[in-house]
Amino acid sequence: MIQFGIIARNFSSSSAVQSAIKNVTVIGGGLMGSGIAQVTAQAGQNVTLVDVNSDVLAKSQKSIQNSLGKVAKKIYKDNPQEAEKFMTESFARIKTSTDPVSAVQGTDLVIEAIVENIDIKHQLFQKLDSAAPDHTIFASNTSSLSINDIASIVKRKDKFGGLHFFNPVPVMRLLEVVRGSETSDTTYNTMMQWGKSVGKTCVACKDTPGFIVNRLLVPYMAEALRLLERGDASARDIDVAMKLGAGYPMGPIELADYVGLDTTKFILDGWHKKFPDQALFKPIPIMNKLVAEGKLGVKTGEGFYKYEKK
Repeated sequence: MIQFGIIARNFSSSSAVQSAIKNVTVIGGGLMGSGIAQVTAQAGQNVTLVDVNSDVLAKSQKSIQNSLGKVAKKIYKDNPQEAEKFMTESFARIKTSTDPVSAVQGTDLVIEAIVENIDIKHQLFQKLDSAAPDHTIFASNTSSLSINDIASIVKRKDKFGGLHFFNPVPVMRLLEVVRGSETSDTTYNTMMQWGKSVGKTCVACKDTPGFIVNRLLVPYMAEALRLLERGDASARDIDVAMKLGAGYPMGPIELADYVGLDTTKFILDGWHKKFPDQALFKPIPIMNKLVAEGKLGVKTGEGFYKYEKK
């Protein structure tokens, strides 16, 4: 559960961070981008949420308003006036734009949360690099691509790093702060302090495939699927074993269905292409077959399990 006391304490963030990061630009109006914008605004910072699709921005604004309402009720459950004030002031700090170039011209921190496609990210950051002030820090919310690879086309490599949030952003407390090979100490320290200022527990990691969480989680799911593929155990028994034997809240095959088999395949395929000799990253035929059939897990109603559509 989200720790609302942390949110409340971080309305007035540390003076060091406030002086360094006053204006934040989030590129990408999907679930991750809108969540990042929300926690930034809650922390008292101005944020511009950017998406080329105005309909996406309208949907994001509505989602943020609803989420802020839930947070406000929990923080100020006995004080509806303060709850309303919190909602109004937080939402007022969020602006929207369909033009990423103009949106970064006065910003201190850019967080990219767009599609996991290296070419599209390169196109974006090339445009932003020439438009943003020299002091502006660039960060990617990528979960599977290399920070060094994304940063390769910008001049400000010392001011580039990873800020990997987890979904749903307003609830999940973890933030992976990723150092590229040329990320400066000043940039790294600023990103760490900024992460704390928006109420996150920050962990540091070098630019390794999947960082910490996904580097452990994706191979874990993949090994469970290989166990199933070999016929060593059923999907149900694998999941029950890990829940009861390891205390995990969800089994690895259930988790793969929840994450999305297409997403898991995409991550593994990218890693396998870059590290073809790493056995843990090799393709999994049983999963690839389901993806080809459009059985992607919970979101399509069927993956390794079948789900009733609500």
